[in-house]
Amino acid sequence: MSITVLLPENLYSAPLRALLEPMLPEGSVIRRPEDGMENLENRRLLFAVALDPSGCNLAYYGMLQALRGCDTLLRGSVAGVIVTGVGELYTKDVARDMVFAANQAGCAFLGRPLVEATGSLRNFRTQAQIGGVDEKTAFRLAVGELVDRLAAWRPLPPVRRVLALHASQRSASNTLALWELVKEALPPEVSVEEVGLRNGAVPDCNGCSYTACLHFGEQGSCFYGGPMVEEVYPAVRRCDALVMLCANYNDALSANLTACVNRLTALFRQTRFYDKRLFGLVVSGYSGGDLLARQLISALNMNKSFFLPPHFCLLETANERGSLIRLPGIRNTAAAFAREMMTP
Repeated sequence: MSITVLLPENLYSAPLRALLEPMLPEGSVIRRPEDGMENLENRRLLFAVALDPSGCNLAYYGMLQALRGCDTLLRGSVAGVIVTGVGELYTKDVARDMVFAANQAGCAFLGRPLVEATGSLRNFRTQAQIGGVDEKTAFRLAVGELVDRLAAWRPLPPVRRVLALHASQRSASNTLALWELVKEALPPEVSVEEVGLRNGAVPDCNGCSYTACLHFGEQGSCFYGGPMVEEVYPAVRRCDALVMLCANYNDALSANLTACVNRLTALFRQTRFYDKRLFGLVVSGYSGGDLLARQLISALNMNKSFFLPPHFCLLETANERGSLIRLPGIRNTAAAFAREMMTP
């Protein structure tokens, strides 16, 4: 399947273009977003951004403006991302912002959609050692693997089993109230499983060596055991879609949900989650819900390999206890999100 590359041009983009041209499938094209963002629906897209020494790309910001301005601009498309930098900073930051904006514009993303290269290529040192190659070759191989996965991607099967993870108190949680509205609107044939992680029940990752983590993962376990091994790991294996129910604590995921994400590493060592969708419900007391959505993208889509469907996250603001269900049109909003979850 051919690929459309969106490559905002600057003084540093020529090497990225030269790297991609021989790797692309027949019929693929490289487009400059600054020439227009029309006719990008139902495509395989590859965002390729080269940053300057300040971590910026002025043409990229024009593309970002277009993405944020239309929620159907990329409807039906699926994408990957490549970001290169001159320095050591901002590659992940730019990629995360771009994925969130494109997802809001209707674009889905492969699991592990990002290949990033800092100026020193030190972030490829481990992959280079594993592959017995130098860092530059490891980067090229990663780009080639991403292009191949994007070209070969096929739609996922329908959602039949949903897992919802939360760390909230049911009697007081606007986040769980929003989930109840979404859950009520899901088709009856969809199986729903919920796991609550509260009161320090999930110790954070022990930081085991790669070998030790792989060993525990092969046993379906983890250093700490407990609810992660007994409940979360089996539930993640069973589900077609993971829904993260996130109350906004200081513009970040709660400690228990963060620990849960970190502890998924042992399971990730054993298997990839390319065929499992990621969704999020984020409720903020004031603002900043988009920061949590970006955190979910970075941790679970870019890192842990969950597939990111279009419009993956429902963001709401509700401060006082019980105020969520009084928001204007909230039942219709929740029902629309439930329908989005079921869209192939």
